[in-house]
Amino acid sequence: MLPIGAVVILLAGCATPIPPGAERGPHGTMAYLVPVDATEPGVTIYANGENAGVTPLTLKIFGDPDGTFHDFGSYEFVVQALPLKTNQYLQARVFGTGRMFTPEDRIPDRIHFDMNRPPPPQPTYVPVPGYPPYYYGWPYPYGPYPYYYGARFYFGPSYYRYHCW
Repeated sequence: MLPIGAVVILLAGCATPIPPGAERGPHGTMAYLVPVDATEPGVTIYANGENAGVTPLTLKIFGDPDGTFHDFGSYEFVVQALPLKTNQYLQARVFGTGRMFTPEDRIPDRIHFDMNRPPPPQPTYVPVPGYPPYYYGWPYPYGPYPYYYGARFYFGPSYYRYHCW
């Protein structure tokens, strides 16, 4: 006979209940309606590579009941905005889904794209202090030249075939 506390814990589990009136989704998820807008109306929005429409729009995202993105088989949930004119930049928002113990992001209340914002600068190589770059030595273990210099001669029976003299 199990104590009453153990029965309650077994029946309750660790799942967050879906609030009443919320739209249910696949795999125990619920729908979140996220408004998406941009600095200029008419920008095409892609969600995970699928055309979601033009701004302003409301994007339906199925997430966990605790307000985080659900892992539907990918590590990231990507929302992209394509530029309309020249001198505008492709914009993207990348959210972690928590797949394989990666960080899990919360579903935002709204997504706004500033189409005139330039992309961040690319990182440059900065060596870590105390760790010099690896030195391969001379001659390098790769390259167009053979590993040996000079001629090789093989003589004698086959036993000695693999020895270089």
